[in-house]
Amino acid sequence: MPSSKSQAHIRGVEASGGGLVGATVGAALVAGALLVLVWLPAEYGVDLTGFGRKIGLTEMGEIKQQLADEAEAEAAGDPQVLARLAEIESQLAALNAKLAAGAAPMSKVPEASAPEAWRDTWTYTLQPDQGIEAKMEMFKGQTAQFEWRAEGGSLNYDMHGDGAGGEISYDKNRNKTARSGALTAAFEGMHGWYWRNRSDVPVTLTLNLSGDYEYLATP
Repeated sequence: MPSSKSQAHIRGVEASGGGLVGATVGAALVAGALLVLVWLPAEYGVDLTGFGRKIGLTEMGEIKQQLADEAEAEAAGDPQVLARLAEIESQLAALNAKLAAGAAPMSKVPEASAPEAWRDTWTYTLQPDQGIEAKMEMFKGQTAQFEWRAEGGSLNYDMHGDGAGGEISYDKNRNKTARSGALTAAFEGMHGWYWRNRSDVPVTLTLNLSGDYEYLATP
């Protein structure tokens, strides 16, 4: 039997009423903090504290919600919903234009000026309805030349950046099989692409990169 001078412990937690209550409250507080700081920003773009946007989770959640709206509209074929999405995209484009004011714009790279050898080449096959992201860490003003192409079908894409408390969408479109140009970082952070395969067949993506950037991050 336990000594009257000490209380039994269960896995390091005092078996007294106060100890168990304290452990339960502590676990609830940790779970609540993870819900507010991580899960809500990453899944729904809801950032109550601003922490999610600083580490890039809020943008991830916002993209997920936009893609969910897009999928719902395409499945329903509701013209009013599609028109509303088009209006939202127009508003987002206008907002991004304001945020990018003063930043060097993206420009097309003539085929003749494409580098003889690419610094990085990455290939990935997206299954139907799958999304994937690839980004470069860049300092403000650095410029990278890029070329990507899709084989077997077309892709939706959003070329964007986030970091240093800011975010920007450089370019986005639907049902494209190739793009090339130069991406100039508007601020220090991660800059690159999110692609989505909205077809019912696998699509193979190939990305080629050269120029000024620290490294390429891929899944």
